[in-house]
Amino acid sequence: MAPMTYRQALRDTLRAEMLRDENVFLLGEEIGLFEGSYKITEGLLKEFGPRRVRDTPIAEEGFVGAAIGAAMLGLRPVVEIMTINFSLLALDQIVNHAAKIYGMFGGQASVPMVIRTPGGGGQQLGATHSQNVELFYSFVPGLKVVAPSTPAEASAMLKAAIRDDDPVLFLENLALYNTKGELPAAVEDVEPAEIGRAAVTRPGTDITIIGYSRMARVAAEVAETLAAEGVSAEVVDLRSLRPLDRATIVESVRRTGCAVVAEDDWLTYGIGAEIAATIQEGAFDWLDAPVRRVAMAEVPLPYAKSLETAALPSADSLLTAVRDTLRATGRVLEKI
Repeated sequence: MAPMTYRQALRDTLRAEMLRDENVFLLGEEIGLFEGSYKITEGLLKEFGPRRVRDTPIAEEGFVGAAIGAAMLGLRPVVEIMTINFSLLALDQIVNHAAKIYGMFGGQASVPMVIRTPGGGGQQLGATHSQNVELFYSFVPGLKVVAPSTPAEASAMLKAAIRDDDPVLFLENLALYNTKGELPAAVEDVEPAEIGRAAVTRPGTDITIIGYSRMARVAAEVAETLAAEGVSAEVVDLRSLRPLDRATIVESVRRTGCAVVAEDDWLTYGIGAEIAATIQEGAFDWLDAPVRRVAMAEVPLPYAKSLETAALPSADSLLTAVRDTLRATGRVLEKI
């Protein structure tokens, strides 16, 4: 095992999959000569050439459509969209074509493609470059949507996404690119993940904290703080937003009796609302307190750093929600 950044895990995994399968190729804006806006594709044009690492025009609808056609003919394209905000320019291709072709053609054609795209705030990129609009895509049958939180999960889930015969939206939070984690020294030894399976990353007995992507890491940080106070928090990392592992969520809440859901998106109609509904349907009789949700402020994200930070969910806001939930259970937990 060796420490590796999230960024490097993605880059090395792309390379490993391109070596493994000659049908895998990359396309997107500035991924070749410039080596990607976030350097995920560094060195890959030099190694694999322009046939398999293709720079595209600034035309998201066009190159996503081209990738769909290539996938239908047997290739496995991995598209990089510079930010998830720009994916809205390809919404018709993603929602009306990639997601529906398999069903509309009765299984005669599939679309084995991956769309990699980062999102999230905290980088002072302004309201139109800092969104988390994964809810748009998680809503659509025919798509798979994954959001790994660690380098190891990023590698395992990217392998699974590339090898999957359905279109997969692969979400990367900008704040995670420089985070580090342990991986096998050779990413070829990483086993592909199971898309649609959440992970209990920290067992606990007092409360369940549920998150994905950046907020799964924040949940782990909060659980560590609570452990020092004598509170045992179980952390569930969703990893996959569609399909959603409802069983793991429900089983965890049945064990702990209460839950807090954390997400980087807006609260209203969010992923957290779906999780709360899932808990209500599957674990209502086990709940000792209402499910609480932690999300960002319902505003276009400000540019000013102080305002941006205030608008985003944090460890402190999650910790406050967890403590309030524990108090509402009526349990005797002296240190909260």
